Amino acid sequence: MKSVNWDGKKIYPSKIVCIGRNYAEHIKEFDNEASQEPVIFMKPNSALSNEIHSSKNDVIHYEGEIAFLISSGELKGIGFGLDLTKRELQYELKGKGWPWERAKAFDNSAVFSEFVTFGGNIRDLRMEFYINGALAQVGSYDLMISKPKQMLNEAKTFLSFEDGDLLMTGTPKGVGPVKAGDKYLGKIFEKDKLIVEGSWVVK
Repeated sequence: MKSVNWDGKKIYPSKIVCIGRNYAEHIKEFDNEASQEPVIFMKPNSALSNEIHSSKNDVIHYEGEIAFLISSGELKGIGFGLDLTKRELQYELKGKGWPWERAKAFDNSAVFSEFVTFGGNIRDLRMEFYINGALAQVGSYDLMISKPKQMLNEAKTFLSFEDGDLLMTGTPKGVGPVKAGDKYLGKIFEKDKLIVEGSWVVK
């Protein structure tokens, strides 16, 4: 089993529950249809990675997100996450009405900073994602269509969370292709206070 770090300890998520189409501007960005309820899909433990890899064969897009670690059925840890997506393949699958797993759940498609215990106000959360020092994405609680606790409760209507499972809350506008050599920096803030960050160089 692959792991993430939570307050310096290794945690082994059984799954990553992801929320799609959760920012209005991102929905417009891809001309998608808005949903009246959270769009939920999952990535397996095998998708976890500490590295980001570009591809010569697939167009892979980055999607920066606020991520939570679940413990005792609650949102306990917080970190920055990247939902990596094979975009052209996703379009193809969506066009056929088929599931997205080939485009979303592939190996190394889920990358996270460390997670830290969070006891602050979820309403004050904001994420910023930088590429080569330039701001590429900004997301916040206020901009989310479905809020984190709503996402968690909706997912619980049909699945059980194990301790250490992860919840990704969707990506704002500004997604784009993963390019070898690019330097990524993801930050999570509570108002103006930096809570946690992660950095990577695309291989």
